Amino acid sequence: MVQNSTGVVRNLDALGRVVIPKEIRHNFSIENNDPVEMYIDGEKIAVKKYAPGCIFCGSLEALITFHNKLVCKSCANEAQK
Repeated sequence: MVQNSTGVVRNLDALGRVVIPKEIRHNFSIENNDPVEMYIDGEKIAVKKYAPGCIFCGSLEALITFHNKLVCKSCANEAQK
């Protein structure tokens, strides 16, 4: 995975919060009050827009992970055709 520096450094506030720059939120379609998921990725803390269902149809049934994205088996089968 290639990392790109945005040239933006943010400090944590007294409650441990950090502001995600507007440009980054825009690039990932993160709007005000959207849920975000935080997780450990090796030695890094990763933040991404929370999407609990299939990225194609939104289904919550029979999900599998493909390249760190949730996809239902039905959509995965369609993509293989």
